[in-house]
Amino acid sequence: MSSEQTPQTSSKRQHIVETAYRLFTQDGFHATGIDRIIAEAQVAKMTMYRHFPSKEGLIVEVLDERFRRFEEQLDRMAALSKQPEGMIDDIIEWYGRWFNRADFNGCLFAHALAEYGSPGHPVFDAAVRQKESLRRRIVDILAKQRMSSAEAETASTAILMLIEGATLMAEMGQGGKAIDAARRAVSDIIAAGGRT
Repeated sequence: MSSEQTPQTSSKRQHIVETAYRLFTQDGFHATGIDRIIAEAQVAKMTMYRHFPSKEGLIVEVLDERFRRFEEQLDRMAALSKQPEGMIDDIIEWYGRWFNRADFNGCLFAHALAEYGSPGHPVFDAAVRQKESLRRRIVDILAKQRMSSAEAETASTAILMLIEGATLMAEMGQGGKAIDAARRAVSDIIAAGGRT
């Protein structure tokens, strides 16, 4: 913690991030103004701008925070998985549980890509980092299952597309059906990769 960041300022910063996350998830990025975040977080405008001089900076921080939490959850699951085969199943199961949560509103990273679709924009880049990190994690798991590098790259892209498609279907109220179909398709992809 820097000399300028006391536990109280760090706590206020975290409170702003959590409030912004809730509002961005509910209503989207463009539809959620800074004044609303300030009002809901019950912080002074000066406090907001001291921590986050721009709205884009706040959005990137929210995305990075969600990314860190997601990675921590996947790391904990990976530590419990005894075999590589179970690791991708665990990721699919995680998505299935998420789809059933009362606060499920779709993928914040996908929404960020939809609202900030310009490569090179900080929000776009933050969202891409999360998607690419998940794909790389899947590549690493598949490589442990004796897939070649080329097979693992191709299979990881297909699996990520299945996860993204299932997430979209869950937003349409078809999460259970989508996750079951994704699970079967992922199993087929992995089995096919193991045969070559």
